[in-house]
Amino acid sequence: MRLGTRGSALAMAQAGLVARAIEDRTGEPVELVEIVTSGDRSSAPVAQLGVGVFVSALRDALLAKEIDVAVHSYKDLPTAPADGLLIAAVPPREDPRDVLVGRTLAQLAAGARVGTGAVRRIAQLHALGLPIETVPIRGNVDTRLRKVAAGELDAVVLAAAGLARLGLLDEAAGKRRLAGLAQVPAYELLDPSVLLPEPAQGALAVECRAEDRLFDVLSTVDDPVSRATVDAERALLATLEAGCSAPVAGLAEATGDGEVHLRGAVLSPDGRVALRLDRAGTLADPATLGRQLAEDLLRAGADTVLGVQR
Repeated sequence: MRLGTRGSALAMAQAGLVARAIEDRTGEPVELVEIVTSGDRSSAPVAQLGVGVFVSALRDALLAKEIDVAVHSYKDLPTAPADGLLIAAVPPREDPRDVLVGRTLAQLAAGARVGTGAVRRIAQLHALGLPIETVPIRGNVDTRLRKVAAGELDAVVLAAAGLARLGLLDEAAGKRRLAGLAQVPAYELLDPSVLLPEPAQGALAVECRAEDRLFDVLSTVDDPVSRATVDAERALLATLEAGCSAPVAGLAEATGDGEVHLRGAVLSPDGRVALRLDRAGTLADPATLGRQLAEDLLRAGADTVLGVQR
């Protein structure tokens, strides 16, 4: 089985996790195939590159039968379905929270330089009223961490899932340091009430051709709760008609007995206007929950807030 992935250390680590899970369940070998995307070739901010910039080359390779399956960071996928392709599995989700690396929030002094290229993170940091400067950055995890270690930035905001999959979080030791990076002084996992994650953050999408018999094999690595929570978050995003570059945040969490709680936020890019609402629903119908919360936000004025960006 040829499994397509981007070539960054994080993408390869994520693909390796899925490959090993497939091999464990089928006994068949999986070959990782590196695919270079247009997003990998550009240094422009993601907000300028547009939705799906890290996805299209992988999907083209799938449709051309150059690979049999693709693994994506689910948050990178456009909300519209792709013709001829299906999401066969959503493996167990990693920690969806954001993490501040280099300082804790309490340690950020006036004028501190915090690196992030995500308008969602920038808007929420501004909404906290912190007297900091946000610095747009691109690059892989190592590149961003080096900017902190070198003193170019006081801190960066990253996805905790990526650091965990790279084996960098040192929670077990309780030291709040990144494993093997003593020159990076601290990190803080940010509670979603402080910084609400991007929809589908921490989740992976395993995609194959719709007519391919591999669907049944790949579905063995699917985690129904992870799929349902991500479905709720992406339905929220789709109903708001906002892409991954918009200041929209959302997180669904299973609460037991088949119930799920979904939080959503829409912010102006400067963080001065922030709408935050939540709603409960069922894991059996997560898409309806996402649509309903989006409609609540629209009635509260989300379209006007998003219009500030447009």
